[in-house]
Amino acid sequence: MKISLHWRSFVFLALLSSSCKTQLHPTVSKEQHYQIDDAIIADTSIVNYYLPYKGKLEAEMNRVIGVSDLALTKSREGESLVGNFFADALLWKGKQLDPEVQVSFATKGGIRSELKAGNVTVGNIFEIMPFENSVSILKLTGVDMLRWADFMAETGGQPASGIQLTVDKGKVSQFLVQGKTVDPNAIYTLVTYDYLANGGDYVHFFDKVSARKDYPQRVRETLMEYISTLTNQGKHIQSQLDGRIQINK
Repeated sequence: MKISLHWRSFVFLALLSSSCKTQLHPTVSKEQHYQIDDAIIADTSIVNYYLPYKGKLEAEMNRVIGVSDLALTKSREGESLVGNFFADALLWKGKQLDPEVQVSFATKGGIRSELKAGNVTVGNIFEIMPFENSVSILKLTGVDMLRWADFMAETGGQPASGIQLTVDKGKVSQFLVQGKTVDPNAIYTLVTYDYLANGGDYVHFFDKVSARKDYPQRVRETLMEYISTLTNQGKHIQSQLDGRIQINK
């Protein structure tokens, strides 16, 4: 690997007129290539400086916060074990922040890793959600909820909780929120995260929300809190496929 370093000398021109305007003209005076490979000897002073921090970071990342009875896998279509776990944790936190929250929504692309069965560490959760996304709670009309259902039908399902969705040949045939048919004139409360609320992952149905509140709570923190709460109750993660999203070809 080679890096080209351009050392620039800056020439300051003298005042040429009464305008007192100074002009800056960078010029390349030297270019040199340096080979970066295993032959470079580590600077022990730098290594000794960061080693204590590296040790603390590794200890925190390896800290066990819970246990999963199953491997939480991903799926391209319909629901998945890791998607249901993620959405359930998001709904759990959403209801804590706002008791009116009814449903949660994430995307498959936002969940970056699966989870192996056994001990769950802080590092595992960073692998699932490495981004700094924070929780957002939105108010949507029933019409926009139906647009959400259409989006999930078009994209083969997305992680969600609090709903039942059936898609037949690419079209929504059933969509229930907390067991009830969606009323186009009603207002619903949905928890998601800021990236999606801002239109990320091609989400277009949040363009007419009647209210939005963003929280400093990180989604990653939510997942860890959810697992720790289960652990404190003597429970393991037991995500399951419960038929909340069914895609029929």
